[in-house]
Amino acid sequence: MTVAKALTIAGSDSGGGAGIQADLKTFQELGVYGTSALTAVTAQNTLGVHGVYPIEAEAVEKQIEAVLSDIGVNAVKTGMLFSAGIIEAAAWTLRKYECQNLVIDPVMIAKGGASLLQKEASEALKKVLLPLALVVTPNIPEAEVLTGMTIRSEADKKEAAKRIASYGVKNVLVKGGHEEGDQTSDLLYDGEAFHTFTGRRIDTKDTHGTGCTFSAAMTAEIAKGSSVHSAAQTAKSFIQAAIEDGLHIGEGHGPTNHWAHRQRGGQL
Repeated sequence: MTVAKALTIAGSDSGGGAGIQADLKTFQELGVYGTSALTAVTAQNTLGVHGVYPIEAEAVEKQIEAVLSDIGVNAVKTGMLFSAGIIEAAAWTLRKYECQNLVIDPVMIAKGGASLLQKEASEALKKVLLPLALVVTPNIPEAEVLTGMTIRSEADKKEAAKRIASYGVKNVLVKGGHEEGDQTSDLLYDGEAFHTFTGRRIDTKDTHGTGCTFSAAMTAEIAKGSSVHSAAQTAKSFIQAAIEDGLHIGEGHGPTNHWAHRQRGGQL
């Protein structure tokens, strides 16, 4: 029996809706064995982030190396990396073990507006980590930070995707959840062509962890051997179900439903 394996390098969300917790739930739902390297502990619930406690960069490096040297992985996902030191440690270790299928979710800002990435870390992300990526999955605010441009239209999204690709990224997927309208539109740029994935916009406040969950679903599918395009299609279906079949937990931005896709008959 061949088991697909994935590693998530990200922060902990005590509320369970985002970060390491969301990633591991998503991996499990899609039939992939999940491993993890913790970058920070957050005191967090649906009302916001109440504290961020980063892990030492050396400890992050040791966690990654422990997984890669023994268990091995078919794909890696990064989420909240917090500092330049952690980014550099992660990048060094991933290069050492020649990890090919790297999915970067450039987590920068929490739903409530709290910063999850130190300012100097943005440059390290662009220079050190993005060149290693198979795919990067920014939302619109993150794409604006990475490019220094304002995104208001589909043409802007395409230009932003090209600019992010110029850092050495093979595929860029700009998520459209922050746009207005009846539909959400995610744009994938593969270095040559653009592909659009649309879904029905749901009127709900329970969207905590959508970015983590989407990129984790892509990582799981890539770990199983799917193409980036196919992985994006599955991830879109997965997150659409997770939002539509909400759990209505907490008083603020509640988590999505990670088992909704399977309950609807989603295929592993």
